[in-house]
Amino acid sequence: MAFAVEIVPRSETDLPELFVSARAVFADLPGWSDERVLAVLRGDEVFVARERGQLAGFVALSREEGDAIVIDQLFVAPGHERRGIGHGLLAYAEGYAIAERARLLQIVVEEDNRPARSFYRRSGFVPVEEELELFELVLPRGP
Repeated sequence: MAFAVEIVPRSETDLPELFVSARAVFADLPGWSDERVLAVLRGDEVFVARERGQLAGFVALSREEGDAIVIDQLFVAPGHERRGIGHGLLAYAEGYAIAERARLLQIVVEEDNRPARSFYRRSGFVPVEEELELFELVLPRGP
């Protein structure tokens, strides 16, 4: 049985829950930084997915110089995997980037994160800089 997922801009009251959830999953991985994650959650455009009122995930977006929007973080909360949350957040990020008149949507994916690399490839992203593990999606231009 599928449940409706709501995706909305994050509020100040969401910050602690977003940070604690991401930290619980990723803090033991190389490259984790409390400071960096907090800076992203506070400074980026962050959109929160909720399923039946529970945090299901979030996506954090920033604008790069030029015409690119960068996905700094895309997180699906434990227990919400394989339910379309990641695809919904990615589609929301794509819509946001198009509305912002960006030409590209980009994300850096670690080389050893094969599931994420496969997810982005299936979603239309292509690797453009192997050394940086940069993937991008060319966005349609509006009128």
